[in-house]
Amino acid sequence: MTEPEPPSVAALSLAETATEPVHGKKKEQEINPWDVQAATDEQGNVLEFDYPAISQKWATKLIDDEILARFERVTGHKPHRWLRRRLFFSHRDLELILDTYERDGEFLLYTGRGPSSDSMHIGHTIPFEFTKWLQDVFDVPLVIMLTDDEKFLFKEKLTQPEVYEFARGNAKDIISIGFDPKKTFIYIDSEFFTSGYNRHFSLNATEFEKLITNNQVRGAFGFHGSTNIGSNAFAAKQCVAAFASSYPFIWGNDIKTYHRSAKLAAMPCLIPCAIDQDPYFRLVRDNCSRMAQPSPKPALIHSKFLTALQGAGGKMSASNPNSAIFMSDTENQVKKKINSHAFSGGQETEALHREKGGNPDIDVPYQYLAYFEDDDEKLLKLADGYRKGEILTGEMKKECITLMQKYVKGFQEARSKVTDEVLAEFLRPRKLEWTGNPRVEKKEVKEEAVEGGAQLGEDGKPMTKNQLKKLLKAQETERKKKEKEAAKAAAQS
Repeated sequence: MTEPEPPSVAALSLAETATEPVHGKKKEQEINPWDVQAATDEQGNVLEFDYPAISQKWATKLIDDEILARFERVTGHKPHRWLRRRLFFSHRDLELILDTYERDGEFLLYTGRGPSSDSMHIGHTIPFEFTKWLQDVFDVPLVIMLTDDEKFLFKEKLTQPEVYEFARGNAKDIISIGFDPKKTFIYIDSEFFTSGYNRHFSLNATEFEKLITNNQVRGAFGFHGSTNIGSNAFAAKQCVAAFASSYPFIWGNDIKTYHRSAKLAAMPCLIPCAIDQDPYFRLVRDNCSRMAQPSPKPALIHSKFLTALQGAGGKMSASNPNSAIFMSDTENQVKKKINSHAFSGGQETEALHREKGGNPDIDVPYQYLAYFEDDDEKLLKLADGYRKGEILTGEMKKECITLMQKYVKGFQEARSKVTDEVLAEFLRPRKLEWTGNPRVEKKEVKEEAVEGGAQLGEDGKPMTKNQLKKLLKAQETERKKKEKEAAKAAAQS
């Protein structure tokens, strides 16, 4: 995964380059795991990202009041402000994760980052902050993938030693968010894949590679004849990182046995990530049932992009220090960047602003406040006062500066305590500890001594391949039935 920066799913990673608009030529928005560009109008003006259009094009579900109400009923927690404000706006099968949590009490949480710079910016911290909140709410095991191999393959100017050091630094940044080492495993691809603990991961990756054609990968990511072959192969690694069976040691299972755990393969996975990472997981969702030990389709929650300081349609970039607030910035740098570079939704003069008011929907300082100000009432008052012209641009920027300085300073204080020894513990493959749903009795996920790690039926005997296929088909039929019922109910309401 490459970004939560990702979440390289990581995960999870946002594109780090932007193309200047061609004036006089309209262009549609472009979003994929390596390149994110906003649309432009006929005059070449950069437009805001159209998230409902993305959701419709990619057939995801928008976060709505119904799913949030169910989330609160199941977990006993009020939805995070980013869910309430639809900053995490879209999902795939979140309702099925809630079903699993109610029934089985646990699932795998997975995200990641593609380490392309030595310091993360505030846009990178958002998926990780949200992932930590999810882990706290559900109390489940978490894996975070740092794809130094991906960045080496896709960034021509980066060397392997460079991206490895980026990964170690980014791992310390991620730990600074506050993850619990008892239930969190972080890994750097180049280390984990050569550690001796990756046997089942590699078996999953090889099997998945055999299932996917070059044409499928090209269609998903836009690869062409001159794309290096490592790029094609990496897609499978990103996909099988979502399989619990890739990490048997987390459950205390034998890592030396050749046979993978069908019980772990059947465990669902939830992936919080930026919307640009969705193509990876469409690939795994379309093919996970074809594995010898089929896995359920991973569920996803998609975030919007935190806009660059320059405004609508812009994206924070590690190569442009003035496009973002970096977690290594000083208080003075934070203040200067917001005052000098943050796009304003206010009027050209104070008199005009008092008369006509400003537009908080395009005002970057207000957009940042929408992410980091927890007080809903205060946020509404700021927006209302700005629209009425009662709050000036300078005052909005001051509010933003105060909040962002506090956030960055808190991060830096936590970061200073992340030693090499702390990092080593998070990177160590080991059995994790978690509680899960306290209303469900925790079950030990231990594999029976069954050839090939076969799935066991209700009678305790190994299921045949045909029985397993029938079970998965029935589950998929039930899932589609629920989707149709939900769509019908929504249409009638």
